Amino acid sequence: MATVGERIKEVREARNWTQEKLSEVSGISKSFLSEVENKGKNISLDLLLRIAQALGATVQYLATGEGDEPIVRKPIVIPLELSRAAEELHLTHQETLDLLGAYNSVVARRSKQSKGAPSVEDWKELHNALKNVLKKTYG
Repeated sequence: MATVGERIKEVREARNWTQEKLSEVSGISKSFLSEVENKGKNISLDLLLRIAQALGATVQYLATGEGDEPIVRKPIVIPLELSRAAEELHLTHQETLDLLGAYNSVVARRSKQSKGAPSVEDWKELHNALKNVLKKTYG
């Protein structure tokens, strides 16, 4: 039966992450991660939760091997046009991701025919439209 450390290593490697990358994302020292993965060092629930969140896995899976196996997420790619629009609109990184998410959830799925990548102006118009809707809804 696999240990917690072995499952952490399995998920980390499935994401093509090094221990250093997991250390950076989770805020846990690389040396501690190495001890957990390779020497079976015990880990607190708090640290296991941080690792699970960083890896996109559940604590249940890492702790027991049961439950849903983690899904390897594809990296988020911010289109150049969105990046330029976000810069011009002074959007934060999270606001930029939210705008991309809104586009993917609403606009991109409405038509089966590709209309090409949105322009900088298209992104700005979408941002303003969403802003207006939220303003009307929430004041």
